[in-house]
Amino acid sequence: MKKVVFLLCVALMLASCSNNQCTKKECDKSPKVKNVIFMIGDGMGLNQIYAGMTANGGTLNIERCTHIGLAKTYSANSYITDSAAGGTALATSNKTNNGMIGMNADSVAVKSILELAEEAGMATGLVATVRITHATPAAFYAHQVNRGMYEEIATDMLTSGVDFFVGGGRNNFEVRKDSLNISDSLRNANYNIVYSIDSVEAPVLLPFGALCADGDMPKASERGDFLPRAVDLAIKSLDARGEGFFLMVEGSQIDYQGHGNNTEGVVDEVLDFDRAIKVALDFAERDGNTLVVITADHETGGMTIMDGSYADSTVVAQFNTGGHTGTMVPIYSYGPQCAKFTGIMENTEIPFRIKTYLGLK
Repeated sequence: MKKVVFLLCVALMLASCSNNQCTKKECDKSPKVKNVIFMIGDGMGLNQIYAGMTANGGTLNIERCTHIGLAKTYSANSYITDSAAGGTALATSNKTNNGMIGMNADSVAVKSILELAEEAGMATGLVATVRITHATPAAFYAHQVNRGMYEEIATDMLTSGVDFFVGGGRNNFEVRKDSLNISDSLRNANYNIVYSIDSVEAPVLLPFGALCADGDMPKASERGDFLPRAVDLAIKSLDARGEGFFLMVEGSQIDYQGHGNNTEGVVDEVLDFDRAIKVALDFAERDGNTLVVITADHETGGMTIMDGSYADSTVVAQFNTGGHTGTMVPIYSYGPQCAKFTGIMENTEIPFRIKTYLGLK
């Protein structure tokens, strides 16, 4: 029965996609992609998306994406990936072992899309609702053998070249065993480091960093519109430089709520992420040269939708595990070259195609 429900969910999502197929003109407004907004819902499988959709009366902003595919998520040493290996695959096009950040399975550092974009003169940014040193955002700028090396990961920010970052993790930068203050070191490197974005107006002068919590940010029901505001600030600030940009946005705590088997929490986090997706899609629609790709590093919880109601915005779900699962995850895309992200592919293929369409080497 559970398998039937899952397959039905896949069919519904693919049907939604086929009803919104973009024309070549819509998908290839520009032969060259100028900007990329890469959005990762940590732990977000199809059923997490459908739970959010149901609770929102049957619709989400993510449905505006014109194409959909599926990605395999296994790591180099496990059928079930963790966020470190999953994030590294999405950041660098390399499968690696669970727990490793920005390195291949032989413990050799590998460059991320963000680092390649930085080398090409593009503006670069990261936004997350957890510590900016957490596994997924870290995979885009750090190179460490263990995801738990938060202080070392924070130190890697000094040499990353990242132009803009917003998230939590202040203690990893300032309350450290080695007594270093990485925030001050970043300021010495001309970064404007702040601890809130509440009064920050766009565009900001780059480089810019906001460490908005000592550890992770609060859960969605307690952090207000932080994520969509952070994404709006990032897009406006990076775009203002005029050289093209790469922005990674993580809806980080969908995963946390999945680990806790908390249906209401999953819904809250998906809806929060979807509001950030709206900000990205609105910009891409106006701009015409921005590719938006939305996917997940893995699914968390083995979530199954058992019942629900669009009219009442209710969702009844069950979970099969408190950990991750090996199921494929969706890939949504919008903008120039969006048609190239359909079908079933390795998760490493997603960043490879992004790099290709940005002309990065």
